[in-house]
Amino acid sequence: MHSTDPVSRTDPAARPTGVTPPAGRPRAGSRPPAALLVPAAVAAVFALLPLGYLAVRSLERGPAFAWDVIANERTAQLLGRSLGLAAVVVTAALLLGVSLAWLTVRTALPGARAWSVLVTLPLAVPSYVAAFAWLSVFPDVAGFAGAALALTLVSFPYVYLPVTAALRGTDPAQEEVSRSLGHGPLRTFLRVTLPQLRPAAAGGSVLVALYVFSDFGAVSLMRYDTFTRGIYTSYRASFDRTPAAALSVVLVVMTILLVAAEARTRGRAGHARTGTGTARLAVPAPLGRWRGPALLWCTAVTAIAVLTPLATLGYWLAVGDSATWDPAGLLDTAGTTLGVAAAGAALTTLLALPVGVIAARYRGRPASLLEQSAYAGHALPGITVALSLVFFAVRYAEPLYQELPLLVCAYAVLFLPVAVAGTRAAVLQSPPVLEDVARSLGRSPLKVLREVTVPLAAPGVLAGAALTFVVCMKELPATLLLRPTGMDTLATRLWTETGTGSFAAAAPYAAALILLAAVPSYLLGRQRT
Repeated sequence: MHSTDPVSRTDPAARPTGVTPPAGRPRAGSRPPAALLVPAAVAAVFALLPLGYLAVRSLERGPAFAWDVIANERTAQLLGRSLGLAAVVVTAALLLGVSLAWLTVRTALPGARAWSVLVTLPLAVPSYVAAFAWLSVFPDVAGFAGAALALTLVSFPYVYLPVTAALRGTDPAQEEVSRSLGHGPLRTFLRVTLPQLRPAAAGGSVLVALYVFSDFGAVSLMRYDTFTRGIYTSYRASFDRTPAAALSVVLVVMTILLVAAEARTRGRAGHARTGTGTARLAVPAPLGRWRGPALLWCTAVTAIAVLTPLATLGYWLAVGDSATWDPAGLLDTAGTTLGVAAAGAALTTLLALPVGVIAARYRGRPASLLEQSAYAGHALPGITVALSLVFFAVRYAEPLYQELPLLVCAYAVLFLPVAVAGTRAAVLQSPPVLEDVARSLGRSPLKVLREVTVPLAAPGVLAGAALTFVVCMKELPATLLLRPTGMDTLATRLWTETGTGSFAAAAPYAAALILLAAVPSYLLGRQRT
């Protein structure tokens, strides 16, 4: 990831001797010490393992066989289904996210602050829990419509959040000038506000599309075949893993093309102003006769996205009896989930620490390569990462096959970017001058890291670890493939019970998963406020 800070592109030779870089500024031109470089390189190689697996496995029976898998009719069908689902979900998420962001930020909507919290709550609901909730109420909703509904309702906050931030950061004077020229609110929004929101909306749309491409739980419960479900079915149906690897390559290419297209769009976008602008928020626009419909829109979205899953879980919890409830099993599964997620968060944070420090403190090709390598796993769906680790375990580390360490490693590959981002942001906020003083007093790089850098960045690093803990708890496809025999997490147990139509038996696991995930999520939100 390249910083957009113009200061970071300054020629270091032009800086006067003896002037210490300000807080957070990377050290251009200097090389990371071996105490950071070696563990960061280990983390980068770790994150790149799945890509190596795809290259080896997909070509194992020759390029012709891989091409036959990629070019056959079934692959084209999966490609069309995945793209069609992503297009519908992204369009719906844009409609919900942009409209809600504009209402809560730029209008005099009654209770705007409360609405802004309520519409972000769907982020705490895993897609397969949303699918379970809608299937249990409307069994006929399965298929494309059900998958699109469930994925839209849990992913539209990915558009809402960046668009909200963009609305708060744009200069209201431009809209005021437009209105002073006689343009109405709608024309001003379409011609002045909306173009400035395009980069934020495009970034959010990419996140939504990536979410759809990598989702396994919702599409499986809704019985709608996409690439992830096709890969899982291919893996389970045959001892030959090459077709699953070839399909994974297509999925990775789709992801890379999508990210590249978004980066190209973002790179062309630019909205500048002369002078310093006005350091004030926009005056909320009165809604007038649209106040009622606006409140109805916010109420409907919140009711459908948040209250429906919660009410459904409450219903199934109420109708469940001793035949469907297993308190001992629930406690055991919850304990297993917490333990596995904690182990995954610990390993991920440990691997992310040197990468995040290098990304924050050093600039140059090695630092850039290490950070970009750490993000490689983020472009891969969980099922592809799981397949790669199965491959390497069977060939080179068989004792680890279907053992807990392999599952923890999968979490680290998948969620390393989450922890790296948290560490990098935390280190950037701490002044590097304290590290320079420690070095001038004779401390080694390792002691500086342990005694200065880590303590200063600890709150941010712990926040990243908490977020990693949450996403590890909710992870499904890699857990399904890599969990030790006989071990269940809340996610896998919910998926199993729902797959057999045992909604009352699945409800306690879904409720426990949301409850446990809500605790660190609440603490993270409280820390940010």
